Amino acid sequence: MFAFAVIFLERRNIGVTWAWLMVLLFLPGIGFVAYLLFGQNLSKRKIYKAQEAQLHNMALLVEKQIEAVARRRIEYHDPVMADYHDMIYMNLQNGYAFFTQDNRIDIFTEGNRKFDSLFETIAGAKHHIHLMYYIVRDDGLGRRLIAALSDKAKEGVEVRFLYDDIGCARLSKHFFKPLLAAGGQASAFFPSRIPYVNMRLNFRNHRKLAIIDGTCGYIGGFNVGDEYLGLDSRFGPWRDTHLRIEGSSVLQMQAQFIMDWNLASRIKLNPIEEYFPLPPHEGDAGVQILSSGPNNDREQIKNAYIKVINSAKESVYLQTPYFIPDESLLNAIKMAALSGVDIKIMLPAVPDHKIVYWASFSYLGDLLDVGVKCYLYHRGFIHAKTIVADGKVGSVGTANIDIRSFKLNFEVNALIYGGNTASKLKKIFEHDLKHCTELTLERYYSRPRFHRARESVTRLLSPIL
Repeated sequence: MFAFAVIFLERRNIGVTWAWLMVLLFLPGIGFVAYLLFGQNLSKRKIYKAQEAQLHNMALLVEKQIEAVARRRIEYHDPVMADYHDMIYMNLQNGYAFFTQDNRIDIFTEGNRKFDSLFETIAGAKHHIHLMYYIVRDDGLGRRLIAALSDKAKEGVEVRFLYDDIGCARLSKHFFKPLLAAGGQASAFFPSRIPYVNMRLNFRNHRKLAIIDGTCGYIGGFNVGDEYLGLDSRFGPWRDTHLRIEGSSVLQMQAQFIMDWNLASRIKLNPIEEYFPLPPHEGDAGVQILSSGPNNDREQIKNAYIKVINSAKESVYLQTPYFIPDESLLNAIKMAALSGVDIKIMLPAVPDHKIVYWASFSYLGDLLDVGVKCYLYHRGFIHAKTIVADGKVGSVGTANIDIRSFKLNFEVNALIYGGNTASKLKKIFEHDLKHCTELTLERYYSRPRFHRARESVTRLLSPIL
């Protein structure tokens, strides 16, 4: 309910920081009242139930692969992948993340290149286009995307657009009219039936997926809006990481979209063969698409992050806009650093959400004390959610390093093994270091007392930020 008050105040055009301060000062105890009134309605089992019967064939494939991996009957095309056999098995067991080895991956770190590629792929679509984004803006990029999708819908291509109701709180319902008039479909995830009242607003679909014809998929951090093209003067150049994948891993992205769509839309989507074509086997990257959300208590993506950190022998490079780890992840980072692993963490120098940023800073002192190196990116805003260990295994997706992403949001990440993608992610990180200032121990402990106080206070709010 803290979040409910913030959404209400934001819609009244009150800034995010002031909204949070007003909540903290004037609405104490509202969360407890909400629990008494609505606690039963927030049951995890009630808000999300995966329709496994509809994706029975995919589930059977995963079960067979779990058995094959457990019995070590799987042949790895790249010897590097064999080094992460236990990680692959954990993600299969923990998150039903099917492992594929035939993927071709392109990495985008700049919005114009990512969306140019997406528009080109959309233009070539023959059967269907499935998009899922957390934030969609009614601006130049947003309208251009709707126009492109409407044109394809007029050609007879199936177009479905799933967006999060909270992430798109300011988006007019008229925004999708051209798409709907052309025969496309759009649906909000967990929409509010009553203005300013949404009992499920804490459970946000933070995933960003685009699947075209079941053969090409996009996954990563970019939402839809001009700011992601670097056109917002508040942030300047927008630095993010997104992947374009061709290969069998796209089929699991498709399965995730279908489950989310059927949860949100009244018009159900049956998993017919046309949505799951057999892709050409041209790539060499091993990939697992790992999803997590409030429907599952295992925190699959957080566990995968910890496993990546524990696997490292030489280095772990981590980029995130928000850094609010729980105790288990914090300890994993500390132990790796104390074991001699080169740990580097990159955060924005300028925040987009100040209170979250203050809370993030409160965790850095303990890490600096054990040898972790922290860097502040100042060439615009860095929104990338990446981790790479030893240049051999990595993750790119939608999950931030924070408790909200681990416990409350619906997230999706691509775990990447072998090939050259992980090594490229490491090189990208090293290039980004040129646009960073290192946060040293001396600098950290010399910050004003007022800054330390506000960071300590906001740290108490970490579970709901």
